[in-house]
Amino acid sequence: MTPGHQATTGADLLDDVGGRMLTEVVRLHGSLNNAPLPLDLPSVDALRVGREHIIEQLEDYIIPRLTEIEAPLLVVVGGSTGAGKSTLVNTLVGTKVTTPGLLRPTTRSPVLVHHPDDGRWFGADRLLPELARVAQATTDQDAIQLVPSLEVPRGLAILDAPDVDSVDERNRELASQLLAAADLWLFVTSAARYSDQVPWDHLKQAVDRNTAVALVLSRTSPDDVSTVSVHLARMMAARGLKDSPLFAVPQGPVSDDGLLPTSYGAEIKSWLDALAADTAAKRDVVNQTVAGAVRTVTRKAFPIADAVDQQVEAVADLLARADRVYDEAQAALLAAGSDGTLLRGDLLARWQEFVGSGELVRTLEAKVGFVRERLVNAIKGKPQQAERVGLAIEMALETLVADHAERAASTAAAAWREKSYGEALLRSTTDDLSRAGRGLRAQAEQEIRAWHDELQELVRTEAGDARHSARFLALGVRGLAVTLGVVALAGPQPHADAAEAVRLGEGLLATTLGQAGADRVVDQARGTLARRLATLMGAERARYLAPAAQWQLKPDAPDQLRQAARRVDDLRFAAAKKGTGGHL
Repeated sequence: MTPGHQATTGADLLDDVGGRMLTEVVRLHGSLNNAPLPLDLPSVDALRVGREHIIEQLEDYIIPRLTEIEAPLLVVVGGSTGAGKSTLVNTLVGTKVTTPGLLRPTTRSPVLVHHPDDGRWFGADRLLPELARVAQATTDQDAIQLVPSLEVPRGLAILDAPDVDSVDERNRELASQLLAAADLWLFVTSAARYSDQVPWDHLKQAVDRNTAVALVLSRTSPDDVSTVSVHLARMMAARGLKDSPLFAVPQGPVSDDGLLPTSYGAEIKSWLDALAADTAAKRDVVNQTVAGAVRTVTRKAFPIADAVDQQVEAVADLLARADRVYDEAQAALLAAGSDGTLLRGDLLARWQEFVGSGELVRTLEAKVGFVRERLVNAIKGKPQQAERVGLAIEMALETLVADHAERAASTAAAAWREKSYGEALLRSTTDDLSRAGRGLRAQAEQEIRAWHDELQELVRTEAGDARHSARFLALGVRGLAVTLGVVALAGPQPHADAAEAVRLGEGLLATTLGQAGADRVVDQARGTLARRLATLMGAERARYLAPAAQWQLKPDAPDQLRQAARRVDDLRFAAAKKGTGGHL
């Protein structure tokens, strides 16, 4: 009697294609892990559940089974609450190996009974590796009890699973997980429960996956077995299970050890023993279930890839919103750093103190040999004033950077909050993205001081041999550097209040470095300042990349997943074509 519910396709994934199939299935598993669905987009919840299920199917069944082709056939006994699963397992084994629950829900670990020689197949590194292995009964639902028994034939193992309709959520989850790891379902129901919807929902999954299934009608009075069996057989046929075996185990006396009379389970035991002894039949069962599981996984992979596409697009939209904000903020910052905006208030006052009424420029333009005393008087106190100008430049630039960064962060956060998933992403990070970064001021101070150092190097390099001239020494490197800084910040058309002061600064540079040299260092100063300001704003922009990166949404993930699923499908089709003599 064939245990499958559908005619086999002839596809043999366990044949010569098996090694390649294992390789591609492992790649598919990796592609699924690299394709998360973290954003709360419409309809994503069901796809998340589906993704987790097929990952579990790969981890708990497909990959272990393809890795261990010769492992025993795993028969999982599942079904409704109170259907008599544990009693049936005890009866089949001939001794009490699992305790029937009198109170619901029954909370205990699943029990796997195997031939002593097959114990090596069920170590923690193989079947259901996340479940601990124990040798005694336990209430730990994260463990599996292994029971060796000579009554179980070699090459076959029986696993008693929790109720599929248990009121305990963990029991239900574990039942689904164990059934998904089975080569063959021995699904138990009763006269009182065979019409319940939950068991049929699970059986529908078996049909969809092409899983091998046999049904057991248990706990039914002998007088009603025939009538209920006929009705149940009709329901099976209507739901795609017409080829699945149906066994009947009438209601009977249960011993103190939880066993029915041996004759009650004789037909099922004989069938299982025959299956274990028939290598070809056992292989057909495994192949049918593996092929069906693989087909289901690849079929479900494509909608997940489409959903990941939507997730990638949604994150790209958020990042584009942030980019637009920071592009505008950076442009505004660079403009403000070179159009004279900063030459107001304290900076302008300090600069005017430094250049005075223009006497310094006139003194430097004079013939130094004739006005040495006048030059000394003109530069008296200028080093201290230059230092104050430098500090004013630093403070003005730091404030400018902070103001633009604060506005950009607030605007970008508001743009993200327009989307619910954008709000979720903002909440997912400990960094308050609606404010400038906590380390911004320190970074700005570092960059601006580095810019001052560059200005000094510029005037030192441009002056060349003239560094020893009286004109150069009159202001010194620091004085020329702050002069260069002010002229660079002023821009080509400074506002009226600063125009005269800027003209004096340009005169100082031209008198000391020559007009061509002055033009060169001003252009270089503006360029290096722009790069440093862009670096600071770029670091602020990068803060918006971090939370998106933590969700690990890679733009190529959807295509990688589709390609992996197609490669698996290609091998599955090749196996089917070979098994059917060329016809799919």
